Amino acid sequence: MEVYGKSDHDHNSHTHESCFVQRIGTHFILGGKPYYFNGFNAYWLMMIASDPSTRNKVSTTLEEASKHGLSVARTWAFNDGPGYKALQISPGSYDEDVFKGLDFAISEAGKYGVQLILCFVNNWKDFGGKSQYVKWAQERGQLVNNDDDFFTHPVVKQYYKNHIKAVLTRINTISGLAYKDDPTIFAWELMNEPRTLNDYSGKSIQ
Repeated sequence: MEVYGKSDHDHNSHTHESCFVQRIGTHFILGGKPYYFNGFNAYWLMMIASDPSTRNKVSTTLEEASKHGLSVARTWAFNDGPGYKALQISPGSYDEDVFKGLDFAISEAGKYGVQLILCFVNNWKDFGGKSQYVKWAQERGQLVNNDDDFFTHPVVKQYYKNHIKAVLTRINTISGLAYKDDPTIFAWELMNEPRTLNDYSGKSIQ
């Protein structure tokens, strides 16, 4: 469940954005040429980078990935609290040090020519996930029955939309770019491994 770069319309009407990966039909395009990549998963970049004493691990990982021809990495743009290295402590409230860790990860990825897929939330309880959003709503007096209400309850959905906006409009403290304007970001992943036990058709999560 991902949203990639720019659409066909964007490609035709915003040629100044050619530094972004574009999509034409079922093909990725970069700089007017077909774009192919090898990728890897590194969910932990933000959390490790949020501690200045361990940031070198992020730099080393991205440098080594680049040397071995890995040009896209998938990582978390979430960690819903309370908990260790939580990014979003409560709805709309963020730990700036952790956000700066994500700033650093994005900046270093750009430095080494690695693009990122940023994921907004987890289906599972690890790192908070949809269950944390439901719990936040319950704590504020909302009538929510189970974790799958994440997909349907208006208050929970708004929490999620607000988080997406916070990430998209975040100004990177290192590069000065809003995340939404940074070509280092290859795609946005709406949720890690989305599914619901209440609707096996898949319609609820589309």
